[in-house]
Amino acid sequence: MQNPLNPGRKKHRHNKAWMHEHVHDPYVQEAQRRGYRSRAAFKLIELAERDHLFRRGMTVVDLGAAPGSWSQVLRERLGPSAIILAIDLLPMESIAGVSIVQADFSTDDGLAATKTALDGRRADLVVSDLAPNLSGINAADQARSVQLAELALEFAAEVLQPGGDFVVKSFQGSGLAQYQRQVESLFAKVYVRKPKASRDRSREVYLVAKGRKTAQLSGADDKGGPGRVNFRASQASRRESVT
Repeated sequence: MQNPLNPGRKKHRHNKAWMHEHVHDPYVQEAQRRGYRSRAAFKLIELAERDHLFRRGMTVVDLGAAPGSWSQVLRERLGPSAIILAIDLLPMESIAGVSIVQADFSTDDGLAATKTALDGRRADLVVSDLAPNLSGINAADQARSVQLAELALEFAAEVLQPGGDFVVKSFQGSGLAQYQRQVESLFAKVYVRKPKASRDRSREVYLVAKGRKTAQLSGADDKGGPGRVNFRASQASRRESVT
């Protein structure tokens, strides 16, 4: 008689089902055919086509870039004159025409390395596929995902040109509505998108923010008005609250 409480058996069945789904996934198959490093490439392609994010020669920052499929799409679609900067904590194989920074973007050192690589340039587009390492504790995982999205927003607000665009991964749940309002305070239009390549069971969504508001780039709002964002200073205390 099989033990119904055997967690190892359940995990084995889960892994087998996941592998079967993965192998037969049409986006996985198409990614392999086109030479993309992951199926996530098709999420960015759909978002870019729907919301007109790409033009040749752009300066783009790709946060949470590994294994590199979004950077591959950017290189492919933006032409040889584009400047593409990819950042991730994990190592990433080189891509011709893409500058790669291996750093933890959530730390001050990682942020400094990213800014150094930008070399004073303003970005036309910031894309973020950052996601936390999941603990299995939903409240903690959701809080960490919001923190990463906030850091990406703070960075985008600082480096984007007036009129620049921002794409960021988030997850449905606590904190998303408030985060969306923060994004809306800084951009002319904000859309919540669920690309077709995003699995149905995933709570993953993407916020597409169009048109960085010019007036809020000047730094004139020094009293903490709606134009300012500064999430990084409070990250240490927030991390403690969710551990």
